[in-house]
Amino acid sequence: MNFGNLNHGSFGTDPYSSENEQFTAAEILGMETALSAARQGVRGSNPLVGAAIIDADGTFLAIGYHRGAGTPHAEADVINRLLGTGVKRDLSAATLIITLEPCSHLGRTGPCTQAILDAGIGNVVFAVRDPHLPAAGGAEILHNEGINVRMGLMAVEAEDLNRQWFIAVKEKRPFITARLAQTVDGRIAAADGTSQWITSEESRLDSHELRARVDAIVVGTETVLADNPRLTARAADGSDAEQQPIRVVMGLREIPADAAVRGRAGTPSTPDRLGADDFLALHTHDPAEVVHELHGRGVGHLMIEGGAKINAAFLAKGLVDELVVYLAPTLLGAGIPALTDLGIGTLADAQRWEWDATTSGPVELLGPDLKLTLMPAKSSSEEGN
Repeated sequence: MNFGNLNHGSFGTDPYSSENEQFTAAEILGMETALSAARQGVRGSNPLVGAAIIDADGTFLAIGYHRGAGTPHAEADVINRLLGTGVKRDLSAATLIITLEPCSHLGRTGPCTQAILDAGIGNVVFAVRDPHLPAAGGAEILHNEGINVRMGLMAVEAEDLNRQWFIAVKEKRPFITARLAQTVDGRIAAADGTSQWITSEESRLDSHELRARVDAIVVGTETVLADNPRLTARAADGSDAEQQPIRVVMGLREIPADAAVRGRAGTPSTPDRLGADDFLALHTHDPAEVVHELHGRGVGHLMIEGGAKINAAFLAKGLVDELVVYLAPTLLGAGIPALTDLGIGTLADAQRWEWDATTSGPVELLGPDLKLTLMPAKSSSEEGN
């Protein structure tokens, strides 16, 4: 594709890159700052994105980031922080530095390209292209409007920040979080099936906050028949949160008509795509079928809540982008494990995970429990890139 005179900076093998192109020290610092700001967001259906605006002399004017689906994008956030008071400023010599190509489509929020044009910003530097086709193409729009656009600054770091989101977009599926609540010896229920409650009230409240951020929750029929969960997102006082995930049950057994999961609560995250009913039964054991069906229904962030067979099925197929583990300081010695067989016969084939750098630390203390937030570790081939 020919982008005319669009300046691509030092961006790998792009036909318009230039080995002699240099970004200024102020621009590099601006991108480092934007990446740090991006890490304050939450992972999910949208990527983590940060932005900064610097003046011609490198002075920082504003810093912003995207806080999650439905909230202002990083470009709009940083512009609002600078111009939100209504004060007019000449930004023709200023540079917007952004970790991802500005979007060009109207979704839950307006197109970022228009916000940039309305602000009169004269220069844009971004790290990597947006692979999400409905949103891509912002660079060309800005270039055609006379804005100086460059790309490729700290592209490796920006790609790594949203590595799993890029994979999900490429595979045309939701971003998938698996949540485990278990004892320190890896049990999610005692030998007699009792499981309420293994984790603390603080962990359960945090889990409900996570539920309120996702578009859909998936459990298996075995979990529904054994525990009769509501699968709703609830506040500390027990009331239903305003935003509710779609409740999905996968498996071949029928769900009783009076099952709690069939009840109504709040508003589904994507009611326009699922109609009035926020409960969905999918008669399959194949995670790939579930993912395909939900992606087609507009689900951008899916959470797996088990049980053990469902957790293992998604993990075994490589369909987990984020692993959230609530670990209670409790020992059972026997009972139901958090996972069934992953098909791993030797240590060399073990699944390796790493701490998510966007979290407040490797381990978060929730009452007496520990919360671990993990992402799939890079493969050896990825490490070499």
